[in-house]
Amino acid sequence: MQWEPVIGLEIHTQLATESKIFSGAATAFGAAPNTQACAVDLGLPGVLPVLNRAAVQRAVQFGRAVGAEIAPRSVFARKNYFYPDLPKGYQISQYELPVVGKGSVEIVLDDGAVKTVGITRAHLEEDAGKSLHEDFHGETGIDLNRAGTPLLEIVSEPDMRSPAEAVAYARKIHQLVRWIGISDGNMQEGSFRVDANISLRPKGEERLGTRAEIKNINSFRFLQKALEFEIERQMDILEDGGEVVQETRLYDADKDETRSMRTKEEANDYRYFPDPDLLPLTIDDAFIGEATAGLPELPDAMRHRFMAQYGLNDYDAALLTSSLAMAAYFEQVTAGCGDAKLAANWITGALAAALNKADLDIADSPVGAEQLAGLIARIQDNTISGKIAKQVFDAMWAGGGDADQVIAAKGLKQITDTGAIEAMIDAILKANPQQVEQYRAGKEKVFGFFVGQVMKQSQGKANPQQVNALLKQKLKG
Repeated sequence: MQWEPVIGLEIHTQLATESKIFSGAATAFGAAPNTQACAVDLGLPGVLPVLNRAAVQRAVQFGRAVGAEIAPRSVFARKNYFYPDLPKGYQISQYELPVVGKGSVEIVLDDGAVKTVGITRAHLEEDAGKSLHEDFHGETGIDLNRAGTPLLEIVSEPDMRSPAEAVAYARKIHQLVRWIGISDGNMQEGSFRVDANISLRPKGEERLGTRAEIKNINSFRFLQKALEFEIERQMDILEDGGEVVQETRLYDADKDETRSMRTKEEANDYRYFPDPDLLPLTIDDAFIGEATAGLPELPDAMRHRFMAQYGLNDYDAALLTSSLAMAAYFEQVTAGCGDAKLAANWITGALAAALNKADLDIADSPVGAEQLAGLIARIQDNTISGKIAKQVFDAMWAGGGDADQVIAAKGLKQITDTGAIEAMIDAILKANPQQVEQYRAGKEKVFGFFVGQVMKQSQGKANPQQVNALLKQKLKG
């Protein structure tokens, strides 16, 4: 039987505010344990929460960025459960009336296909503290610094049908929250965490299967691996005639497997009720206008513009709009060299490879946009060949200066003197009469041998187009 995965994601992104969602305590990462948890965060008697206006603004910005409705009235609720790192015994969240309603985003897959993924809702809530299990010799430490940190929980529709689609969607949300500046998206610091809901059903069937939820995945690679493992686990159960149990699972990266954490709770297990200490949140058009006035051009709009304005395909346009910094870099290079496609090829090729290898962001690239434009310009005016350009780029990356300085210092200027190239070709043809006869007898593959010999003799500096044209002319006999 063919099985179809059905995947939905719940993404918790920490909002970029200086203080917590219901208190004035700091949200900075890396403070000593329990030094950023105030009386409100701890739920001490007599304290009252006060909603952080900046957190609401950032939620509204996200809603607008995904084309969602902003609720004019939303309500905070208490989600009740016991856990050692939840000092109040409940989490303040939103349930029936979230601040952000239905929206959608477009994802571009590796094959260039474009898919729309629906967003069910996005609601504000506070984070819990953190349980620490290392270095406590069988005991657990509790750090409440994160308690009360503002989160936006973004819930997708179950629209994804493969781990690759789920990763593409998670990356898109990650890109978007960083693009509009509502979160730093730092997965290592817990600013962006993913819960994945996955079930299987026979291909072609509409009814959903029983799902499992994989909690707190903190990397895109782990998301891919966790979903792949879970698909195989559920498939084995179903094909053996068993039934998948609805439960919450954890992904163990060391063993590359998911394991059961607890049976899955239903909403009524949390005994949601409106928080009596917080008034309903009302948002008017003036607030929305103020919150969204400074939003930049959004990534989907910019991707479509890059395709229309620069003639790029969907895949390249998606790569070049993966971040605002990347998009700005591309437009600066294009303005400098006048060739968008050549700029895109260099940025998504040699530059991207070098950045990945060095684990650098585009903003920290040793080769600036103006420098790369200068390198491309030297290819365009035939100062260097495309092959030599890669040597020049490597030298620029290593701090050798701009393209002109590297070309001059290393003597890499392309040979375009027709007489000099002809002299090399004549010498090579004279030294290889057997290959000349083979070519003239119809063995055209020998042509590559002659090109290679000329490029070797010229140390890669001969203009390839001239070499090809002159060789063909002389080999006619």
